[in-house]
Amino acid sequence: MKKKAIVETVVILAVSALLLFGVPRFLMERVIVDGPSMETTLQDGDNILVEKVSRYFGALDRFDTVVFYPDEAAKEKNGRYYVKRIIGLPGETVRIEGNTIFINDEPLTEKYGSTQMGAPGLAKNGVTLGEDEYFVLGDNRSISKDSRSESVGVVPLSRIGGKMILRVFPFNKFGTTK
Repeated sequence: MKKKAIVETVVILAVSALLLFGVPRFLMERVIVDGPSMETTLQDGDNILVEKVSRYFGALDRFDTVVFYPDEAAKEKNGRYYVKRIIGLPGETVRIEGNTIFINDEPLTEKYGSTQMGAPGLAKNGVTLGEDEYFVLGDNRSISKDSRSESVGVVPLSRIGGKMILRVFPFNKFGTTK
């Protein structure tokens, strides 16, 4: 009986360690929105739940809200991150004229951008995305630091940490944002 109790304790500790360390590292993570670049959809300080699995299966779609790291060093340290919306998908060409976004020379119909676009930046003459590259924009387009900026640019799949599935705080806004 003593041997059985030890085995059970070891199994419980192993499962607990897996849940404690494995879930946040590989499956899901809570992220805090930092700044107003996703307003009016998300506010500064909102807590969102991000799932980390779909990116491995090509399940990132236009208009998904994603968390990504500005560089490999930040990703390795789980450091600074951005929360933005996917606008351009791999293989597409994204161009911005005024407040209109063009995907492969077709105007994009979307309801997320809440402000004037501001400078088109890198998308002025069109940006053609590579096989695993995404073009992201904040919803608050006039102030968002996103794929239009040289310091951010297109986002490779390898730097995307996950896709938002749920806002968990504040409680009065609990739920999806679609």
